[in-house]
Amino acid sequence: MDLSLRRFLPRPPAASWFRVPWWRWVVRVVAMTVALLLVAAVVTFGQVWWVGRGDDRRRSDALIVLGASQYDGRPSAILAARLDHALELYRGGVAPRVITVGGNQPGDRFTEAEAAATYLRDRGVPANAVLAVPQGRDTLSSLTAVAGLMDSRQWRSAVVVTDRWHSLRSRAIAADLGIVAVTSPATEGPANRGFGTQARYILREGIGYRFYQLFHRASPAAAHTPAV
Repeated sequence: MDLSLRRFLPRPPAASWFRVPWWRWVVRVVAMTVALLLVAAVVTFGQVWWVGRGDDRRRSDALIVLGASQYDGRPSAILAARLDHALELYRGGVAPRVITVGGNQPGDRFTEAEAAATYLRDRGVPANAVLAVPQGRDTLSSLTAVAGLMDSRQWRSAVVVTDRWHSLRSRAIAADLGIVAVTSPATEGPANRGFGTQARYILREGIGYRFYQLFHRASPAAAHTPAV
């Protein structure tokens, strides 16, 4: 080998590197583990950010608007932002129908899906172009219900409409359920205001995404700390 190239090759550790007390090995293992976890965290949060910045408006069978809070039939600001974006996509011919999804809390008179469907109909979307799926307390259960509806009607593709930093996890779950899914997130509303809010949302979604990848379950309710 050319001696000039040898200078750039990593040198193997000296024998003395291995002849150390046991506690130094523990420190090394802990340090390496922490470093790997930090790298994995950076990659995960980077994925959440990257996918959330995308906007895929390809022609699909349906738009899926994921639910958020509603107040006695009135969509919250977060849900209204998603619905306004879905309305834009529908009017742009991205899909011929909109599926709204989401259950309700104990004591609620309306579901998230019903409140969202009414919001769209009041703004000119034909009644036969809006389908409400009033089920689901989280992303996984909501998309599971939607996947059942789509399968029964032989609809295969969808554009998922949610908040930007929720896009990666939503798309992954939809794909696992057999939906050919892309995401076109809402860029307005409280979920997109302020660095602190967005940083918390990215953190929460990064953890939720890896939890889903590991266990294919919804994140525990105790982990649902509101980002906004």
